[in-house]
Amino acid sequence: MKIDTALILCAGFGKRLNPITLDTPKPLLELNNVALLETCINLIENLGIRKIIINTFYLGDQISNFLKNKNFISKIKIIDEGKNILDTGGGILNMINHSNENNFLVFNPDTLWHKDYLDEIVKMEELYYSKKVENILLLVNKDLSFDKNLNGDFNLENDLISKEDKNYFIYTGCQILSKKIFINYKVENFSITRVWNSLIEKKELFGFKSNNDFYHLTDLKTFKKLQDL
Repeated sequence: MKIDTALILCAGFGKRLNPITLDTPKPLLELNNVALLETCINLIENLGIRKIIINTFYLGDQISNFLKNKNFISKIKIIDEGKNILDTGGGILNMINHSNENNFLVFNPDTLWHKDYLDEIVKMEELYYSKKVENILLLVNKDLSFDKNLNGDFNLENDLISKEDKNYFIYTGCQILSKKIFINYKVENFSITRVWNSLIEKKELFGFKSNNDFYHLTDLKTFKKLQDL
């Protein structure tokens, strides 16, 4: 891959998985005896990326200690958000400000990132550079979601993302973005959806369709079902 830095969002409270996330941050929950964060990092390293930035806030010491006790081959930088959580948009911008790179692969670790995503992410990056876009999301049709209660976030046609009354595609939790999309933003609490909505209005938010079954820790009920697989 051309991109050599990945960002992983690990600052959230994981409230929909209470009570287990009262003591354990969601990225450290395990499926098949492997923490979600470790599965995510393994995928990133299999893509050939060797620089990773991770943001922390809630139970951040646990995440830091977990990483210290692992022998990942990547150089991992931890950015603690301090006294106030920044949400997804502010968190991404804050991590970008700690890097000299211009383009980033961004992950939410609460998706089960198995090896079948490798080829799709490589192809998504090819589209990102060939079309010279500034933000592209990996989407999946909601019919492929393990959690059948998830509603669609977007529609996708000719690689362009839109929002309609009925939406059929879910954001998987992986995107590629340029720091240029944050030119009018500052580090504060805001959601990345604010940036996406602005790009959609300008017809500048792109998508790549995943054909993989989608496993995501939506809530405690879904997590328990995934543990039983």
